[in-house]
Amino acid sequence: MATKDKNIWILLIFILSGLVIGGLLGELASKVDWLWWLSYGESFGLENPIVLDLSILKVTFALMFKISCSSIIGVVLALIVYRKI
Repeated sequence: MATKDKNIWILLIFILSGLVIGGLLGELASKVDWLWWLSYGESFGLENPIVLDLSILKVTFALMFKISCSSIIGVVLALIVYRKI
């Protein structure tokens, strides 16, 4: 039974798992001719990583997102499962 005081961390875990599993299935489906549309999507983020060199410490910042049809389907399914519990 669903309650109104659900934990936001559980929702975040469900959404991230939907993104990861959906993205993985999209990459696997890209090798099948009639499932190519599941891997269709767009990538956005930092093309070149930002490097902060402090002479004793070098830190590299990079962030890239790839949103595909399968990852959107994964998030929708994760939200449906989350609402059911």
